[in-house]
Amino acid sequence: MADYGAMKKLLLIVLCFILPPLAVFFHEGLTRKVLWAILWQLLGHVPGIIYGILVVTKDPAK
Repeated sequence: MADYGAMKKLLLIVLCFILPPLAVFFHEGLTRKVLWAILWQLLGHVPGIIYGILVVTKDPAK
């Protein structure tokens, strides 16, 4: 059987490189972290990617 949790995390990390706020939204839902991701994305694509990966690779959303 495939580990769907690992597959989901991998897809979210790939999505972080394309559109980090969307990856954070899929992982966390509509929270302040999404607003931070949008802010970092507006300040530059690389900071948005870094923030998105940090959020996605942390413990699962509650």
